[in-house]
Amino acid sequence: MGLLGSVGVVLGLAMLALKVWYQSTMGMCRSTRRSDGKVVIVTGSNTGIGKETARDLAKRGARVYLACRDLSRGQAAQREIIESTGSHQVEVLKLDLGSLASVREFVKQFLSKEKQLDILVNNAAATGLENKLSKDGLQQEMQINHFGPFLLTILLLDVLKKTGSSRIITVSSLAHKMGKIEFDNLNCEKSFPGGTKLYSNAKLANVLFANELARKLEGTGVTSNSLHPGAVKTEIARRLPFLIYKLLGYGTAFFFKVIYIKFLAKHCLVFNKI
Repeated sequence: MGLLGSVGVVLGLAMLALKVWYQSTMGMCRSTRRSDGKVVIVTGSNTGIGKETARDLAKRGARVYLACRDLSRGQAAQREIIESTGSHQVEVLKLDLGSLASVREFVKQFLSKEKQLDILVNNAAATGLENKLSKDGLQQEMQINHFGPFLLTILLLDVLKKTGSSRIITVSSLAHKMGKIEFDNLNCEKSFPGGTKLYSNAKLANVLFANELARKLEGTGVTSNSLHPGAVKTEIARRLPFLIYKLLGYGTAFFFKVIYIKFLAKHCLVFNKI
């Protein structure tokens, strides 16, 4: 084996050791708390973090609504979750956060079925979209990542308050630290900051919204939290250039968490004192 081969072996072993160390030190929620009788909405739950969150809650006994833009993919996720958990308390409702009319229709349908809502998980997100306005006149990526979830949450506040001891979980990102809210350029009409920056701006908006909501809901029995789910191999970056998407996928698959809800999201959902 030549020098180059030896260096390759050493680097490979070092990376493997780093992976083992990192995964062995990752935080893990080990709560066995049940969620029987709870009603939950998880947006973007046909894939990735949303699907695994829904699966975990269904396994704990909750009645879970998969809020999905693509009904066929949502129904496929529903069948998979039912098969893997044995729970038939899994429903699918159409929700396109890129359409405010769809958000209102989703809420109407949900409230026709349920009189309580214990947990709302604002998980759905998108990045790498074309810079254009939605039919509602809003920059489409900002609408999917912030304005849509904002409206959804506001429309569900009454049922959340009536339920009592309910939770709003907004899945943000560490990327929010790079964000900046430009109130005079929310629709990117003056300038387009680029996909990564725009995503960071939306994630910052998520954090600010969750924090302000927590302040306004103090004393109502409803809690509001935002979280960074960690580096997880999901499909969120699928619209980015192919090479970047693949590199991100390989990196997260090797070093970080597989799509299994061991992390802070589950802690926020099931821990007694949040």
